[in-house]
Amino acid sequence: MIPAMRSLTAEEYVEAFKAFLEHSTEHQCMDEFNREQMPTIVAGITRLCHMSHKAEHASLLLGDFLAGVDLKMIRILQAVHPGVFIDNEIVEPNPQHVAAYKELVNRAPDLQNVSFIWHQLTSLEYEQQVKERGTHKKFDFIHMIQMLYRVEDIRSTIKFFHSCLDHHGKLLIIILSDSSGWASLWKKHRDCLPATDSGHYITCSGITEVLQSLGLQHRVYELPSGWDITECFSEGDAVGGRMMDFLTGTKNFLGTAPPALRRRLQAALRQPECSSTRDGRVIFSNNLSMIVVES
Repeated sequence: MIPAMRSLTAEEYVEAFKAFLEHSTEHQCMDEFNREQMPTIVAGITRLCHMSHKAEHASLLLGDFLAGVDLKMIRILQAVHPGVFIDNEIVEPNPQHVAAYKELVNRAPDLQNVSFIWHQLTSLEYEQQVKERGTHKKFDFIHMIQMLYRVEDIRSTIKFFHSCLDHHGKLLIIILSDSSGWASLWKKHRDCLPATDSGHYITCSGITEVLQSLGLQHRVYELPSGWDITECFSEGDAVGGRMMDFLTGTKNFLGTAPPALRRRLQAALRQPECSSTRDGRVIFSNNLSMIVVES
């Protein structure tokens, strides 16, 4: 008997996510954004801490595990504003991601002027906790990296965290571009995706519509990114199986999905609006949009 299809557990998601990162240029894309745009973006967000008479930044990270990217952003803040003390808070519900982030921090001796507070919570749980305490800490820089797919109310979430910005603060939202293969897959081939994937099918235009409805000034940066999914079409390939699990949010999709569903999805992934072929490899478009929102 074929096992029933089911969603990934938190631990299984971590493994599937690793397979995605190892075969995509997502981090390289973010590195390019950090190198080309971030210094200018963070140049005007410093504020004075009158008690200590020294510059201080407060930053808040929400979302999917990209601790390495977060630490690079912190180092950019330090380079642009030398001598600042950075008070960094992380909101992440996955305990494995939190543990891995702490390990990276422990191995980074250059972060002596940075404090870290980890909240093992969803963004909604964090919001509720803040409101229950009745205190509203202000942040100079907040970034949501690939995390708005999993919140219940996107508009409310953006509105709350925007309200957490200090004067001249910036909110950075990283989301899939409308030019990505994901956008086409979700729009044209949604019937190929299993019901186990409970995420919001949202890309940049959906976020900018929310920002416009809230009257928030923002700028969008588009960056190309690719994901080599060639192994997804190799029968019995373990890496390809994990990548398909990530793409569908399903444990062992290739082994549990009905053959017709499996064939439809694999055919959709090969469509030119989703992927291109380079040197015999199938490269899925993983283009990203970086949206910078003003306070």
